Amino acid sequence: MAIGENTRNCVVIGGGGFVGKAVVMKLLELGNWIVRIADSGTSPVSCLSDERDSLLSNAISSGRASYVQVDVRDLSQIVIAVEGSPDVFYTNAAQSYEAGFYLSHQLIVQGAKNVIEACRKCKVKRLIYCSSADVVFDGSHDIINGDESLPYPWKFQDMLSDLKAQAEALILFANDNDGLMTCSLRPSNIFGPGDRNFISFLVQQAESGWSKYIIGSGENLSDFTYVGNVAHAIISAQEALDSHSVSVAGKAFFITNNEPVKIWAFVSDILEALGYQRPIIKLPARVVSIILSLVDWMHEKSGAEKNCFESAKNLVKSASCTRTFNCSAAQKHIGYSPPISMEEGIAITIDSFTQSANGTFSTRCTDFCEQSKVDKLLGGGKVADILLWRDETKTFTCFLTLGLLYYWFCLSQRTLISSFAELLLLVAVFLCGHGNMPLNIYGFSIQRISSSYFEISENVTRDLAATMACSWNEGAHIVRLLAKGENWSTFLKVAVCLYFLKLYLSYSFSVVLGVALVFVFTSFYVYEQYEEEIDGIAKLLFVSVKKSMELIMKSLRVSFGSNLPDDLLHEQNALFGKNSEVAIQQILHDGVHSEECIGSS
Repeated sequence: MAIGENTRNCVVIGGGGFVGKAVVMKLLELGNWIVRIADSGTSPVSCLSDERDSLLSNAISSGRASYVQVDVRDLSQIVIAVEGSPDVFYTNAAQSYEAGFYLSHQLIVQGAKNVIEACRKCKVKRLIYCSSADVVFDGSHDIINGDESLPYPWKFQDMLSDLKAQAEALILFANDNDGLMTCSLRPSNIFGPGDRNFISFLVQQAESGWSKYIIGSGENLSDFTYVGNVAHAIISAQEALDSHSVSVAGKAFFITNNEPVKIWAFVSDILEALGYQRPIIKLPARVVSIILSLVDWMHEKSGAEKNCFESAKNLVKSASCTRTFNCSAAQKHIGYSPPISMEEGIAITIDSFTQSANGTFSTRCTDFCEQSKVDKLLGGGKVADILLWRDETKTFTCFLTLGLLYYWFCLSQRTLISSFAELLLLVAVFLCGHGNMPLNIYGFSIQRISSSYFEISENVTRDLAATMACSWNEGAHIVRLLAKGENWSTFLKVAVCLYFLKLYLSYSFSVVLGVALVFVFTSFYVYEQYEEEIDGIAKLLFVSVKKSMELIMKSLRVSFGSNLPDDLLHEQNALFGKNSEVAIQQILHDGVHSEECIGSS
């Protein structure tokens, strides 16, 4: 498209970033903008362009887009970048804790001051700043349908939110200063193609195996915003400032997809589509926060970098709280309406990440969908779900019940018969009382326990008998293998089991039972989490034992051979060869047989 008289000039500061590039592409798609891209990268190719991105490449070659390298900490560079442009879109901000406080403050707060000063000097008319919904979140309290009346919190969730709030306040305060009109947009949880924060963090956690966990109840809602909708809102804010600035200038607006979703359902959909395992294990948010704080404190005491676990702690806070926002003000004053739905945005995001991974996600999907070894061992049913802590409520209930039974029979200082008698008495009293209770008490209905509840079906009985028979046959098969003396693997397994049984029997029954109860509810869970590591250690130990046994057998063969008479050694070498185990066994057998014959005669 040729540059015409109706085209307008603008500058996108941070145009090489995640949001900045989306704004650049949206402006170029509209066709009536000449875009100057200001970014800290060394060139437009390395910072923002893609060889497949023909729109951007054609715009740069035709003059509709240009690039200038800018460091927001340098006022003179910003002045050169914004000179002659009436509109400035500011999307540049530090997004990582790796920068540290001083550098983050320089990039966010001092950068905002420099951008404001440069806009005033260059007589810029409109400055639109991309902030974040995090500026009103304190990290602990839920936000339900929050609007622009929410104040900045007394204590912010993290350092970056604090600095962004300061930058936003500076930009809003600069409104109507030397003819400059400003406004700020607060998108919530931006996602989309090219995201190096939220989606990349999920992928990293999935690669490391931490994506199995759900922090908190998993029922909390959150608002997410597709990056293309953020770009649409930023341009809509510029148009609103240009036409009816009174209701927009100096104001901040929340921007979302207007589709609050359960945060862990959203995370699960993303991970599953990328070929990773869905989160299935629930962890209490408070416990996780305490553990992370403790680990962070230990790292700090050991001289490691401070706040190295800050992003993880903030993820725990955000993932366990409800954060939804009301976009009615943005709809009313800047005409914002998300053109891309959540479903479409997720599909575009997944497609971009899948293509960038060169088809490796399908392989991961196959790997993660496969049952783990311990799940197969436990049968993959209710027992597996309980012992692998896939449902915290059921697992804790079972553990508490077994713990109470353990106390009743083993720690109550009563005999086994008296314990059974008292337990049966309690059950009988409970069932009798429950059966005589009215069907309705103060509006609460009482469910009757059917007599069939205590019956055992024929199928269950047959399955139980079949299980016992299979166990017996498996034991007989193991005994036969041990009798042959050909399977070292089975021998070692049985030996280890018998050794641990000996250790258990050396203690009292109550101690053994208590240890077994704790072991069952922890060992399977730990093994599933660290299956590869434990298998690797076991394999290393098995190979070491096997090598040791081979060396012992080799030394025994050498010692036996050295004690044989010369004529037997000559016969061995002639018939079988020097290093033949069969030869040694045959010669020894013949020698023993000869001695028996001499002794009998």
